[in-house]
This record gives sequence, C-alpha cells and structure tokens, in this order.
Amino acid sequence: MIKPPVTDFATDFDHTDEAWVADPYPIMEDLRERCPVAHSDRYGGLWAPMTYDAVAAIANDTEHFTSRTVVINNGRPGDDALPASIGVAPPISSDPPFHDIARGLLLPAFAPRPIAALEPFTRELCNQLLDKMGDTDLVDASVQYAEHIPVGLIAKLCGLPQEDGEQFREFVRIVLEGVDLPAEERLEAFKPVEEYIVPTIVERRENPDDGLISYLLDAEIMGEKLSDEHVFGSILLLIVAGIDTTWSAIGSSIWHLANNPDDLARLVAHPELLPSAVEEFLRAYAPVSMARLVKDDFDFQGCPMKKDDWIFLSFPAANRDPEAFDNADEVLIDREINRHSAFGLGIHRCLGSNLARMEMTVALEEWLKRYTKFELNASEPTTFSQGQVRGPRQLPIQILERS
Repeated sequence: MIKPPVTDFATDFDHTDEAWVADPYPIMEDLRERCPVAHSDRYGGLWAPMTYDAVAAIANDTEHFTSRTVVINNGRPGDDALPASIGVAPPISSDPPFHDIARGLLLPAFAPRPIAALEPFTRELCNQLLDKMGDTDLVDASVQYAEHIPVGLIAKLCGLPQEDGEQFREFVRIVLEGVDLPAEERLEAFKPVEEYIVPTIVERRENPDDGLISYLLDAEIMGEKLSDEHVFGSILLLIVAGIDTTWSAIGSSIWHLANNPDDLARLVAHPELLPSAVEEFLRAYAPVSMARLVKDDFDFQGCPMKKDDWIFLSFPAANRDPEAFDNADEVLIDREINRHSAFGLGIHRCLGSNLARMEMTVALEEWLKRYTKFELNASEPTTFSQGQVRGPRQLPIQILERS
C-alpha cells in the first residue's frame, strides 16, 4: 500500500513514514515543543503522546485504555475476537484482572536465577557467530550477529530447533512490519505463523519436554488447563517480542559505538562501565513503542479521543524527554541515575527484561573482546526497521583493530 509522506507529524502522525524510520529523535523534540500529543487520521485514528508524563499516564491507565491488541494496523480486533481480558498474545494483550494471572505464569521462567543459567549458552553462541565472521574487515553486525542471538535464546527457552531461526525472523516481519496491509492480506500473511505454532503445540502435547511450551501446556488457571488460544498467543509473544526487541537493542548499541569512537575507546579500556552503558543504550535507543486502544470516548489532556482510536505509546520519546532526564539527547555511558522506560511502564513492563539485559551485556562483551576499534562502512547502506520496533537491519561495520 502506497501512502503519501507525512508533511506535519503533529496532525498526520505515522510511525512508518520514512522520515520517522530514518531518524525519529528530531521529530520527537519538535512535537514535544509544539504538540505534545500528536494526532493522525491514519489507521482509523491515532494519538501519539511524546512526553514522559503523558506516556506514563496512559501506560498506567487500564480504565480508559485497553491492551487488547498492541500492534497498530489498519484493522481492529472486532467483537468476535478474543475478549479484551485475554487478547491475542497474553499477557501483553491482556487487561486486568486476567493480565496478572497470565503474567504470573511466565514470571518464574524469566527470574534472575534461570536467566543467569543461560549466560554460558549465550556466550558460546556469540563466540560461534564471531568465529563464523572470520578475518574479514567488513561485517554486518545486524545480519551476521545481532539478529541471531535472541533467536538462539528463544529457541532454547521454548525447546524449538535452532535451525528454525529464519522462520522466526520471518514471523517478526509478518507481525510487526506488515501493518499497512489490508486486514484480509494480514490474515493471509499470518498463515505461516499458524502453520508453525499449531502443529508445535500438538507435538508438545504428545511429547512434552522441559521447554516453555510444555510448561504452558501443563499450566492451570483455577484448576483448568490453558486454552489453545492462550498457549498459541503466548508462544507468538515469546517468538516475536523476545527476538526483535533484543536484536534491535544489540544492533543500536553497536551502531552507537561505531559512530562514537570516544565511547568505544572508553568501554574497551574500562569494561566495568558496560552495565551503565547498557542501561544508557536502552534509554537513548529504546527499541519498542507499544499500542493501546481507547476503550470509550475519553478526553485525555484536552485530546478528544474516540472509542477504538489507537494510542502510539512511544517509550523512546519518553526516554528523550528533557523534563525527565538531564541532557536527554546526549548518550552518557556513565549516567548514574537512569530510570528509563525502555522496558515499558505500568503493569505491562517487559517480563523479559532480565533476559534482554543479559543478552545485551554478553553480546557487547564478546564483540568488544574481538573488535577494539571499528566504524560504520559508509560505502554500504545502514537501514532501520519500520514499525513499532526500531533497530538496524543492515549494519555494515569496518573493523579497524582486533584484540
């Protein structure tokens, strides 16, 4: 679908517009100054708050906003979809009170201890990827490195074959990057996802293992097994949300270091700065914007929102708000106070934050052990993903020095 380019983001906001995809941060700054809640008639009606306070207010308001669907597109769930309390991918699409139950089922798998147990696997995976790059001085840090790390971790957590990684990346593209397709075409494009997950559920019922899918199939809510729709949605959530977000965060971190040689040199010389650097990369390049739907007509800070209007909940914009962060547009790898919202705000704060932090830390540690000096290769294009998750999809890096 060909759409006209945006001429004014305040009145015609579109997060898939080429200007936003290429560099959203100046647009965020402009909107905060003159129109802190942007609007658009696209997608059937959309509002986009750009300040930390407005984003936090909506994220924490489950009375007026529903998480029934969290990917902005040209359709709406419809009355025949799963009820709002459950949604299409619980718990991220669930509203209270069911949300707390669905989230509680998954929390133990993402607690600090089980995530720490995955660190050796993650480190081995990173080194395998680096070994595969060989001695060439031109590498693609996204295609050859960042995109494979969360795929490997999610496959291991779910007990899925590592060789299915390319299918998982295609599922990400189907769910997150096909938002401009008509509803019928989106449903058709979604069929490969169903054709993978549904037989997997059947197979795990017959042959359970110690992965998360078998765990979900064995779980109960008030004495009853989870519905097939619930299990399907949670698997979809793990594959899509567990891959694209961390892939983008790792890629954006390497992109920053390639563009900022002083920060790169500091991290190589002082690896003890890496924990604070990871938090700052998450703040400055937060990959995820979520979506909400307005439950009923509602006036929010003077904005006349209508039932089923979309809300584009930009955590990246919240993280760049100078009212919330000193020197908000500067990337300070030793920033001491950093209460960023990269993992969301409110009840839907990312339950996989421990996993994402571990993956980012290990990925950057192993990368910097190999490559102590590098820069962007200007002869090849750097491209970013389109949609609600932003990160490098092509990241050509020129290696200048190895350890």
